[in-house]
Amino acid sequence: MTKRTAWFNALRLRTLPLSISGILVGAALAKSDGAWNGYIFWGCLSTTLLFQIISNLANDLGDTQKGTDNENRVGPVRSVQSGLISKKEMGGAILLCSILALISAGILIYISAQTLTFYTIMIYISLTILSILAALTYTIGKNAYGYRGLGDLMVFIFFGGVAVIGSNGLFGTGFNPLTILGALTIGTWSIGVLNLNNMRDQVNDKASNKITMAVKLGFQGARIYHFTIVIVGLIAWCILLYLLYMKDNSSVYLYAVIPCLLVIKHLIRVHKTREPKDFDPELKKLALSTFFTALLLLILSQLT
Repeated sequence: MTKRTAWFNALRLRTLPLSISGILVGAALAKSDGAWNGYIFWGCLSTTLLFQIISNLANDLGDTQKGTDNENRVGPVRSVQSGLISKKEMGGAILLCSILALISAGILIYISAQTLTFYTIMIYISLTILSILAALTYTIGKNAYGYRGLGDLMVFIFFGGVAVIGSNGLFGTGFNPLTILGALTIGTWSIGVLNLNNMRDQVNDKASNKITMAVKLGFQGARIYHFTIVIVGLIAWCILLYLLYMKDNSSVYLYAVIPCLLVIKHLIRVHKTREPKDFDPELKKLALSTFFTALLLLILSQLT
C-alpha cells in the first residue's frame, strides 16, 4: 500500500453516503413544505462531509494511539497503524479539515441568517463546535466516548437529530414535527451501521478495553439489539411516508418505501450470520440502503 492509498483509505469514503443521509431527509421535508434553497442544501452537504472526514481521520489516529488497531483487528488495516502516515501528519490533516469545516459552516449559517433569529443562529454556531468536538473525541483523548459505550447515543444525536432536524431548520420553515420521524429512522439505521462494525470487532475491542454496546451485550445480545433498532427505524419511516402522503395528498412519497426491501433483506442476512468477520459486507449494505432511501425521498419531493 502506497502513502497515497493510505490517505485515501483514511478518508473511509464508504462512510460518507451515510453521513449525508440525514441532510437529504431534512432537505426533502423542507421541499415538501415549499421551501428550497440550493445554496443551503449544498452548504449542508459540504459541512456534514467535512465533519465525517474529521471523525474518520480522528478515529484512525485515536484507535492506533490506544492500541485498538492492531494485528488482531478483523477489519481493514488503518493508515496510521500501517506506519505509512505518521501521527503528526494525521494530526495536521485533522486540523486542516476542522478549519475547512468551520469555514463551510460559517458560510452556511450566514446564508441562512436572514430566516433565523439571533438565538437560533447561536444554536447553530454551538452545534458546529459540538459537531467537531464530537468527531474528535469519539476515539481521541482519555475520556473518548467511543470507548465508554456512548458511541451509539452520539451517532443517534448527530446523524439523526442534528442532521435531519438541524438541516431542515436552516431552510427557514420553522420546526416540522415530521422531522422527528426522519431523525428516528436515519438515527437508528446509523446506529445499526455502527453496531455491525462493533459486532465485527467485538473480540478485539474487548481485549483492548474498548467498551461498545456489542461488547456490553455480547454476540447474541448485540444481534437482538440490532434487529430492534433497525425495525424501529423501518416503522418510523413507513409512518413518515404515510403522513407525507396525507399532508400533500400525493402518493408519490410512498415509492420511498421500496429501498426498505433491502433493509429487510439485510436483517435476514444478519440473522444467518455466525462469524463476526461476515458482518463487514452487511455494514456497507445497510449504509447504502439508508443513503438510497433518503436520496429517493429527496428526488420524490422534487416531483410533488
